Formats: sequence, structure tokens, C-alpha cells
Amino acid sequence: MEHILIVEDEIDIANLVAFNLERAGYKVSIAADGRDGLEQILQLQPSLVILDLMLPGMNGYQVLKEMQRDSRSHAIPVLMLTAKSQTEDRIKGLELGADDYLTKPFSPKELLLRVKAIIKRNRSTPGSVVFSFGPFRFDKNSLNFYLNDEPVSLTSTEFKLLLFLCQRAGQAQDRNELLKVVWGYNDEVHSRTLDTHMKRLRQKLGDSSSFIETIRGVGYRVREIE
Repeated sequence: MEHILIVEDEIDIANLVAFNLERAGYKVSIAADGRDGLEQILQLQPSLVILDLMLPGMNGYQVLKEMQRDSRSHAIPVLMLTAKSQTEDRIKGLELGADDYLTKPFSPKELLLRVKAIIKRNRSTPGSVVFSFGPFRFDKNSLNFYLNDEPVSLTSTEFKLLLFLCQRAGQAQDRNELLKVVWGYNDEVHSRTLDTHMKRLRQKLGDSSSFIETIRGVGYRVREIE
């Protein structure tokens, strides 16, 4: 059973989210403030964290920063659940390591859709275990990524996004198709989510980010190796 931790100080919202997740078959824990949430993340190692941004003690941005710094939590996926709908707030959360976001008020149906999509892409991939492309090596069972044989910490979303592009090197991939394949939906409203993940991915790849090309009016592609 997948274990989901909800970090939310509004108890009515936390209970609503927990009710819908438990009804869908997930095991659920709740933390009412940021510090307790971070402690539970490190202790429980949940499959997913649903994180509010406006929290007492330690806000959601600080929790995200601490998660990225700790080897026990940097690979745990995070879904931001927040009343902050401004683009800048969403982008900041994504840049700090969140995988996706959902703004309040939300529909339980959409919440479950996002949760299922994140957990699905965080699971190990059956079939061929290792895929290599140029300086990149993907271990699809452990979701570990290596650049020139050196480990690089990628989130499950970054891993799947880069793997999908590398497996189709030389082919331009439409933005909506990438959103559908990697995030599980193709709503153009969320295209900034894709751009933010791509920006963060390029930063992690350093000089090797030159393999990723932006195709204006279309999307992205990984260039072929000559």
C-alpha cells in the first residue's frame, strides 16, 4: 500500500484530502505544521508528500529546501496543495523541487488524478533495467541517474522527462504530449510546469544541458549524437 503524508494546517482540508485518499486505497498520515511534517517525511519515507505552502513553524518552501538537502528525502515526490494561485508562487515551489501543484479550492477527482500520476511515474520501470545515451545512464529500476558515470540527483519527474526525450533523440516532442506522458495530463494551462522542470533539469546537467534543445512553437528534443 502506498503511504501518503499530508502536511496541512487546516484540519478540515487535511481530513477531506485524507478521506478521499483512503477511499482510493492509500495509507495516509497527517502533519499540522512544517517542522512536524519534515520530521515525519524523514521518519516515514512516504511514497508522496502533499504539502501546503502556508504552514506554521516552517513554511512549505523551507520544507522543500530541507527535503532537497537530505539524501533520505530528496527523491520523495511532492504535490503542492496551496491557496496561492499566483504564477510566481507555483514556479518557486516547482523550482525548489516540487513535482506538481494543485490550487485550492480543488476537486477530489483532480487530486486523485495528480496523486496517481505522480506515484505511477515514481515506481520502478519493468523491462530493460539500464538505458544509456551519450554521457547519460538511466537505471530504471532504482530511478538513479548518472552523468559521465557520476551520480546526479534527479526527481522522478525529471528522470522520466529526460529518459523520454533521450529515447526519442532527434525527434521534436510536442509540449502537450510531454505533459500527457510525464504528468498524466495535457492541459496547456500547466505548460509552465514543464518549462520549470526543464530549467531545473538543465541546471543539474551543467555543460551536458546542450543536448536539450528548445523547439520554438513545438516543445523540446534531445539532439542526436553525431
